[in-house]
Amino acid sequence: MTQNKIIRCDSPLTEDSARAIHQRLLRTHQQQDSTETIVKAIIESVGKNGDAALLDYSRRFDRLKATRIEELRVSREEITAAVKSISTPLRKALDLAADRIEDFHRRQLPQDLDYKDSLGNNLGSRWTAVDAAGLYVPGGTASYPSSVLMNAIPAKVAGVARITMVVPSPDNRLSPLVLAAADRAGIREIWRIGGAQAIAALAYGTESIRPVDVITGPGNEFVAAAKRLVYGQVGIDSIAGPSEILVISEAGNHPEWLAADLLSQAEHDPEAQAILITTDLPLAEAVDRAVTAQLVKLQRSEIATASWQNHGAIIVVPSLDDAATLANLIAPEHLQLSLGAESAEAILPKIRHAGAIFIGNHSPEAIGDYIAGPNHVLPTNGTARFSSGLGVLNFMKRSSIIACTAAGFGELAEAAALLADAEGLAGHAKSLRIRGN
Repeated sequence: MTQNKIIRCDSPLTEDSARAIHQRLLRTHQQQDSTETIVKAIIESVGKNGDAALLDYSRRFDRLKATRIEELRVSREEITAAVKSISTPLRKALDLAADRIEDFHRRQLPQDLDYKDSLGNNLGSRWTAVDAAGLYVPGGTASYPSSVLMNAIPAKVAGVARITMVVPSPDNRLSPLVLAAADRAGIREIWRIGGAQAIAALAYGTESIRPVDVITGPGNEFVAAAKRLVYGQVGIDSIAGPSEILVISEAGNHPEWLAADLLSQAEHDPEAQAILITTDLPLAEAVDRAVTAQLVKLQRSEIATASWQNHGAIIVVPSLDDAATLANLIAPEHLQLSLGAESAEAILPKIRHAGAIFIGNHSPEAIGDYIAGPNHVLPTNGTARFSSGLGVLNFMKRSSIIACTAAGFGELAEAAALLADAEGLAGHAKSLRIRGN
């Protein structure tokens, strides 16, 4: 890369100049009409033809030779064999990650509310888990056991009784590590089905697959479109876009570390975005050179290069306050504060919008992807302005509880009836006043 990747801001940012930089960084992700048309047809076919449609799509898209729906369900023997095929160090790494993810998410469990008001009425709310959750796991060339743990464990902690996992298996290939992660997370129902047809089966059910209440997990554009279309029939986690990282740093840092951190997200997808904001021009130039040097050695060099060339940026600003201003406009999926303790402590309260925040030089984003404990399923494309990462609350819902005493009701009923009269809802008013007669 050349210094053309560097955007210099020599004066403190104004609202207009900050928004102008933000506009330069925006990626456009347009939903193709053709994709939605295809997905709608698939969903309708699964809704109408059930298991037969799943078999047909599995033969067409994944080149499976299955003739019976039972062949699409992953057997207990396959899972056991997959677990046995994993090396002991890798199995221990899965166990460590699962234990830490579970510990973190148990601390997210909400508390029920129960109190008596001044009139003697009992009021409150209680949390309960959904009955069933569907987990979509990418297949084919992708293998993300970490995503299995990050999606399944919060559901288990929430108390979801049934988790159904779907995963495509092109040419009947399934990652043993994905199956081992599913086994570690306690998933007992796994189907080798992918794409929009898998989302439709989870949402509406078929003869063999019972419908679920919530669907989570990443997928390609067809999966994203299907999740968007079935929302309302079921809950979903989010419509995830390409990954992104924003690193904030200052003079004296390690250019090679920062370059590696940026490329850790660029290697995900050509549409991924990696941005560095720094207060030091020499550091910006050193990181630019380090990215160039590391790109050619990266295993996924072609993907990372496309991401960096098309969407990467290095921005030099006068102060960390300016960096915080830009960070809040970008609202990144991952925000890495690669700063000394004093600087990090000063800037952290000013950060309002980020999916996850990593503090200090020994908290790279990659540690959060696998083993730190917090969830790595996070809002993308600026949606951290109004949404949060995946957690136990995605698999739970809250019910309000109202238990009025006769005396307490009597104190409130006429005021409620007057409001009902004002809204023209005489039936409501009668329901209130009839108890006073």
